[in-house]
Amino acid sequence: MGRVRTIQRGGSRFYIHPDRPEIKHPGVTSVVAMLPKPFLMYWAAKMTAELAVDSLPFVEQMAARDRQGAVDYLKGASRRYTKVRADVGSQAHDLFERMIRGETVGHVHPDLEPYRERFADFLKAVNPRLERAEDVAWSDSHEYAGSFDAVLTVWLDDKGEPTPDRSGAPHLLMADWKTSKATYPDVALQMSAYAHADRIIAPDGSTEPMPEFDGAAVLHITPDAWAFKPVRIDEGVFSVFLALRRVFTWDREDSKTVIGRAIAKSAQKLVTGTQRRGK
Repeated sequence: MGRVRTIQRGGSRFYIHPDRPEIKHPGVTSVVAMLPKPFLMYWAAKMTAELAVDSLPFVEQMAARDRQGAVDYLKGASRRYTKVRADVGSQAHDLFERMIRGETVGHVHPDLEPYRERFADFLKAVNPRLERAEDVAWSDSHEYAGSFDAVLTVWLDDKGEPTPDRSGAPHLLMADWKTSKATYPDVALQMSAYAHADRIIAPDGSTEPMPEFDGAAVLHITPDAWAFKPVRIDEGVFSVFLALRRVFTWDREDSKTVIGRAIAKSAQKLVTGTQRRGK
């Protein structure tokens, strides 16, 4: 079996079947993106307004020379912020993977140093064992795929708290790293999709059934603090993800087929006498 490749199409990521390239499944995050997020409209408007007020003289000078350039500068405020945060998140994820695999990490960029320190604190306090990292969860049954951050074994006591000496009971967890300002409920949809997939495909193309998990947890890590939080990934949560999977198909495929060509329409645009005389 070959490795899994991905492509971008229509703003969404698709995973290509390793042996049958005609089969392309949408990525988990693209499916979760079907969840309505009306607050993003207000957040983007706020970002644009704050940029305009904070850089008013600059924007005024730009508009005098290039009005469209000024418009593009302002309307791109939220997009630029999102890209910066995404870049930091990607670099942090790469750092976390190297650290949890036991690689000695030396000097890192000053922007990443707080994340390195917080993740090192997490490893010391929880002492998880890495089982898998950055492999592909593939669902033949429901036609989706996605790359998960990690599968961990964590030892917990009777209160559900970690025992870093590994004296507690072992629990197999689907794990995710988040570097956003907060943890949001849709992480449960994302992680339930991974955990309920049919199989895991490794980078070398080898595959094995998805294991049974004892639970899931998200590590929320910021430059100032970290928190390891349990996440529900039960059938109820997964059923919501599957509903979004159907919405994805509607949005990308079915919605384009439900309205047919007109079976009757006006022959030509009406031209009034006043319009004729005005020519």
